[in-house]
Amino acid sequence: MKMKNEAFTCGLDAALYVLGGKWKPLILFHLAHGTRRYGELRRAVGRVSDKVLIQQLKELQADGIVDRFDYREIPPKVEYSLTTFGRTLGKALAPLCEWGTTHSSNVEAIRERRKVGEHSGRIADTQTEGVVAAKGVRSGYNHS
Repeated sequence: MKMKNEAFTCGLDAALYVLGGKWKPLILFHLAHGTRRYGELRRAVGRVSDKVLIQQLKELQADGIVDRFDYREIPPKVEYSLTTFGRTLGKALAPLCEWGTTHSSNVEAIRERRKVGEHSGRIADTQTEGVVAAKGVRSGYNHS
C-alpha cells in the first residue's frame, strides 16, 4: 500500500492503485453496462469466489467507485452500480477492452504457451509486420 506522502509515479500508477485486484477491472466492465444484482454480477464475472468478489466490491465501494443499494428484503436484494467517479474509470478502461478484443487471438496464444510452460519462442503480431517477444528477453531484461 502507498504511504500517505508517497507520490504516484504516473497516472497509470494511480489508476492501478484503485484497480488493484484481479477481478476489479471485470467488475467495472460489467457494471459499466448497468446496475447489477449480486448474483448477476457473480455470473458475469465468472470464476471468482464469493469471498473475493464480496471483498473487492467492498473495496470499490469504500473507494467511491461502486454504489451498493440494499433493498432490505427477504430474500435479500442488493444492487451494485458505478458512481459518477466510477463511470470515469469505466470509460478509461474502454480502450483496454477494445485492445483485448482486437488482439484476443494473440492473447489466447500467449495463454496456451504459458499453460505448457513454453515461455521462449516468438509471437507474430498480426496487426503489424513486427515480431513481439524475442526469445528469452523481455523489456531489455534477460530472464535466463
